[in-house]
Amino acid sequence: MNLQELTERLHRIRDTNDWRVFHSPKNLAMAASVEMAELVEIFQWLTEDQSRRLPADKLAHAGQEIGDIVLYLLLLCSELGLDMDEVVRAKLADSERRFAK
Repeated sequence: MNLQELTERLHRIRDTNDWRVFHSPKNLAMAASVEMAELVEIFQWLTEDQSRRLPADKLAHAGQEIGDIVLYLLLLCSELGLDMDEVVRAKLADSERRFAK
C-alpha cells in the first residue's frame, strides 16, 4: 500500500469537491470516530464466535467501514503534517519494546 499515492488521490477528491474547508484536524478526527462507531455497530449484540464468522454481507460492510476509517486517518495525518508510515512504525516499535517477550 503506497500511502503517499493514496493521500494524493484523497487530496484530488477533496480539492475537486471543495471540501478542504471541512478537513480540519478536529473534523477529520470526528469523522473517523463516526466511521468507527459504524464499524462497532456491525458487531453489536454478536457473540465472540459470531463476530469471528461474519456473513459475507456484514464482512463486506466491515471492510467498507475500515476503509473509511483508514482514509480519514490518512487525511488527518496529512493535515497535521504527520507521516502515517512513521507514526505507525514508531507505535509498533514502542509496543514491541513494552509488550513483546
